Amino acid sequence: MGHLATTLDWIVLFVYTAFTLGVGLYMGRASNQPEEYVVAGHRIPTWAVGLSIFGTYVSSISFLALPGKAFASNWNVFVFSLAIPLATWVAAKYFVPFYRRLGAISSYEHLEHRFGSWARFYAMSCYLLTQQARIGTILYLTAIAIAPITGGDIKILIILSGAIVIAYTYLGGIKAVIWTDVLQSVVLIGGALICLALMIFQVPGGLPNVIKTGMATNKLALGSWEWDFSQPTVWVVFLYGLFINLQNFGIDQSYVQRYQTAATEKSAVKSVWLGALMYIPISGVFLLLGTCLYVFYLHHPEKVPPGGFPTPDAAFPHFILSCLPPGISGLVIAAIFAAAQSTISGSINSSATLIAWDIYKRLITPNANQTQMMRVLRIASAGVGIGGTLFALGMINIKGALDVWWELASLFSGGMLGLFLLGLISRANTNSAALAGTLTSILTIAWITLSEKIPWKGQLIALKSPFHTFMGIVVGTLVLMLVGILLSGLSKSPTPNNLH
Repeated sequence: MGHLATTLDWIVLFVYTAFTLGVGLYMGRASNQPEEYVVAGHRIPTWAVGLSIFGTYVSSISFLALPGKAFASNWNVFVFSLAIPLATWVAAKYFVPFYRRLGAISSYEHLEHRFGSWARFYAMSCYLLTQQARIGTILYLTAIAIAPITGGDIKILIILSGAIVIAYTYLGGIKAVIWTDVLQSVVLIGGALICLALMIFQVPGGLPNVIKTGMATNKLALGSWEWDFSQPTVWVVFLYGLFINLQNFGIDQSYVQRYQTAATEKSAVKSVWLGALMYIPISGVFLLLGTCLYVFYLHHPEKVPPGGFPTPDAAFPHFILSCLPPGISGLVIAAIFAAAQSTISGSINSSATLIAWDIYKRLITPNANQTQMMRVLRIASAGVGIGGTLFALGMINIKGALDVWWELASLFSGGMLGLFLLGLISRANTNSAALAGTLTSILTIAWITLSEKIPWKGQLIALKSPFHTFMGIVVGTLVLMLVGILLSGLSKSPTPNNLH
């Protein structure tokens, strides 16, 4: 029986959950108009938007999988965080001003104006698939953390966690999402720091011993510096992080929607820098938790469960269960809940927004009134949340959830970033060229992502991709842009670049 059998732990968890629902419902009580539901009347303060962007970055993927990665290997994934400042600079200089001037609800509407309707619906479909995978991964990781501590069944916990976040997102819209993000960001940062302090206190020799042991065992290394693109080297992870973060800032509806909630363009730019730069040190804290776990269990092998850990992601939850005092366990679990809810709520709201604007209003009822749009937004919110919950149930027993998520993100995101960048830099009439580039990109990404899973034999082994799966989005984006630019050069009819 875990610590959450104590009254104090249950009180902490219950109060947090009730307070989160209360904040979400209170802040979203006036969200009964479509644009209020999705952009909050452009009245959210800079600091709140920034914390919301930070909360989008930090999920249970970070809270559980990052310690799991550091516990099992090293700090290789921290290179992903090191790519954020460069991507943020590009976003602040180009992406945020562009979307603020555009003023569109859907981040993919401009792709239709630039390349045709196929581009809009391709990008929208990729985004919806990616968010389903993301919601599912987060719910799954949250459940495996809570299950051994509460004694609950993973399937039931996935369903309950999904239901809680669906409730306030369904009723409160983006305003509820952002203000609960603010609360959740504070809770998850506090929970992570408290847990780190208690963990260091329980390691013989404290932080100096953690660093010494980590250095001696190569646990603090960033990975290989070789120019080998078939392995997750420093260069591969940096490129992956750069391209994924450019995609987040440039064409991810949940980020673009937050740009529109800020009062001014200047405020939106500041919020992007705030949210992005906050994530770098906090991701370091999560990885340090993993290194501390390794050193702790090295000195206390008796605390490792019989048969070891089923997955690296289970190491941190086991520590919470067996080594934290009553009350603190409840706080840490509340922090894990916070990390999960913060990202899931944004994914649900942004996905529902696209369903309402890109599918319902664009294809089904162009002259939809506000009542019809609100009905669609709420139905879509519930549907997306349920879909993500079903995805989470399908992930049970999968090892290495972070790797699975990164592969799915690379596969589903396809050529979204390349298509956006092609429109940004190309002044030619590139509709057919962009389509050809996109199809080539999809095939390239599928080849790289799936290549390792195909049992190549004999002469066919020459067809195996030489790239690590993280390179899928990198190579796919570059291929799309190269093909698009080359074919665009054959066009004789230039058109103004509306992205400048």
